[in-house]
Amino acid sequence: MRIVPGWKGLADADRGASVALGNFDGVHRGHQQVIALAAKAARETGAPLGVISFEPHPRRIFQPDAPPFRLMTTDQQARALAALGVDVFYVLPFDAELEHLTDREFAERVLHEGLGVRHVSVGFDISFGYGRTGSPESMRQYGTEMGFGVSVAEAVGEGAEKFSSTQVREALRDGRPEIAAKVLGRPFAIEGMVEHGRQLGRQLGFPTANVALADYVVPRFGVYATRTRLPDGREIAGVANIGVNPTVDGVIAPRLEVWLFDFDEDIYDQVIETDLVTFLRDEAKFVSLEAMTEQIMADAALARELLLPEF
Repeated sequence: MRIVPGWKGLADADRGASVALGNFDGVHRGHQQVIALAAKAARETGAPLGVISFEPHPRRIFQPDAPPFRLMTTDQQARALAALGVDVFYVLPFDAELEHLTDREFAERVLHEGLGVRHVSVGFDISFGYGRTGSPESMRQYGTEMGFGVSVAEAVGEGAEKFSSTQVREALRDGRPEIAAKVLGRPFAIEGMVEHGRQLGRQLGFPTANVALADYVVPRFGVYATRTRLPDGREIAGVANIGVNPTVDGVIAPRLEVWLFDFDEDIYDQVIETDLVTFLRDEAKFVSLEAMTEQIMADAALARELLLPEF
């Protein structure tokens, strides 16, 4: 899969795709339906399959004071799209120019002239262009005028609830990673570089890899059974705390602290990705480090039982 960081002056090889348009934060099962429609049109027209997204996420521009909300990094997004067979991932810089294009200007200058799209698929609730005035109906109109096909994905979900990024965020904030995984089609995962800490966990018998949450949505503070992927592809079961570790002074920003079971290697400054599998308990402040250690060992035993039943 090729990643194309823009829409101007593209080579012919990067134009003429059948594209899915959206933010696709999470690439959840609803997003996958939009991409599936673009894939169908790509097969019918012989065009490459493309996905258009934006960086930074427009919500970060329109709501600069909003709490962190992202469900994945751009790298995670790219891997998820590649797994769906996407050929070209257009990451459009959401700058002042793009922000102020009307919906017609976006369709004409970006989609038609810049990317030369042959087909565009959108979700049923999409809005685009300055003031978010564009809609599926207006996209169909522009497609007719400018010569590209348009398809609109219907809502996907179970019962009365449609799959959405908001639903995933709410599930994570409620400490229900299983619900988030059901909507995403895979576990929610936090990816980041392992940071140097005070090595208190190692001294107490449970060495942890510490990862900043950065702009991720902040899940419910507490302890989770986890699976972590290392850069070499190994996947290791573990137990993690998300929060500020109130028993230990000095931690201000929420972070992920994961204890990888049966693992003792130096992975500082390496990028790891940790799945949140099951919520075990809320974060707590203990009367002593000894009490905290005793509870962590109990948490680890439960996580092993859940993740490694043969243990």
